[in-house]
Amino acid sequence: MIFEGLAEKLQNTLGKLKSKGKLSEKDVKDAMREVKLALLEADVNFKVVKQFVDKVKERAVGQEVMESLTPGQHVIKIVNEELTSLMGDVQSKINFSSKPPTVIMLVGLQGAGKTTTAGKLGNYLKKQGKKPLLVACDVYRPAAIKQLKVVGGQLDIPVFEMGDKVSPVEIAKQGLAHGVDSGRDVVIIDTAGRLHIDEQLMDELVNIKSELRPHEILLVIDSMTGQDAVNVAESFNEALGIDGVILTKLDGDTRGGAALSVKAVTQKPVKFVGMGEKLNELEPFYPDRMASRILGMGDILGLIEKAQANIDENKARELEQRIRKQQFTFEDFLDQLEQVKKLGPLNKVLEMIPGMGSAKQLKDIDFDDKEIVKIQAIIQSMTRDERNNPEIINGSRRKRIAKGSGTSVQEVNRLLKQFEQTKKMMKKFADMEKGFKKGGNMKFPFF
Repeated sequence: MIFEGLAEKLQNTLGKLKSKGKLSEKDVKDAMREVKLALLEADVNFKVVKQFVDKVKERAVGQEVMESLTPGQHVIKIVNEELTSLMGDVQSKINFSSKPPTVIMLVGLQGAGKTTTAGKLGNYLKKQGKKPLLVACDVYRPAAIKQLKVVGGQLDIPVFEMGDKVSPVEIAKQGLAHGVDSGRDVVIIDTAGRLHIDEQLMDELVNIKSELRPHEILLVIDSMTGQDAVNVAESFNEALGIDGVILTKLDGDTRGGAALSVKAVTQKPVKFVGMGEKLNELEPFYPDRMASRILGMGDILGLIEKAQANIDENKARELEQRIRKQQFTFEDFLDQLEQVKKLGPLNKVLEMIPGMGSAKQLKDIDFDDKEIVKIQAIIQSMTRDERNNPEIINGSRRKRIAKGSGTSVQEVNRLLKQFEQTKKMMKKFADMEKGFKKGGNMKFPFF
């Protein structure tokens, strides 16, 4: 779970307030003391923590809260709003030039994931209908140019490079000219990094900036470095004047110090976050959605967007018709597993469901993505007749299926039982819909 330690502590602390019918000023102060400790342990900047706690405390002990029917929930609402404000209030988008190409310059220290992020950003923009070009300006790190070319090749995005003997400023200049000539509307400059901030690095970046005048300078930082990431952001902003931040490895960040501090310290927004190693796992950063997930409230809009991007609507409609006619088979079950897998790891999906996003609930649920693979193996070991008519699966067939899928007969029995339960549930849904004479269409995109 993202920010697991922080989320669990905040949810436990605020949960105590929610259970109380009335709140005293002492209740709020005690809770805020725990919130303060949780944020400091999450490596959030000390000044940011102090300002945040003071704001929440000031609002939470106000007359409006104390006299409300559910004061505990009111305090949670305030914490949610202040967390959102801390991270930037609203989503900050890329500012595209009215006269293409838009030049995006990626900067940062070595090891933050800059080159991979260049490809991920190009892939994201390509899906938005843009025509990106990647420009390889890191002439110092061994194999950096080759890495960018490999990434570009995997994404079918062109890469401009001039080898490692030409100055980065010249490569950037020629890369932009090539982007204009080839009709590219976005040019992404992958610059060199260092293991630490030094004068030579900054001079080079300043020179590229003055030559190209990029529309966006985005700082790529490793979110798992916490407070160090914020210090790096501050230094780059002072020297270069960044327009925003891309936080990488957010999916592995159990603390959250960088995400919660960087906007407040630098006044520059987090624009994107890396949520995994795959080249499609770069997402726009939504402060309000992140605040909700931290507090266990889920992210239903994010889940809907994932579903819209990954689920085949035609297949969903076909399944809906089959459910109406009570023709749901193991073929459909297998297809639904494929659709669910496209949404990503189950724990990440469950985090986004309201009411399921609490740290405690997620701990209590034993979800293993390997189980989906096992279920797929069992179904794929069945014959077509067995998938369409599971009632014919007798003892000898169960042994054959278990052997073919590398599982046990008990596991095959369990799946058959789950399937029958699923069919019954689907029938109930279909029967319920018949009762809705004026209601809207009921969709069944998941099993």
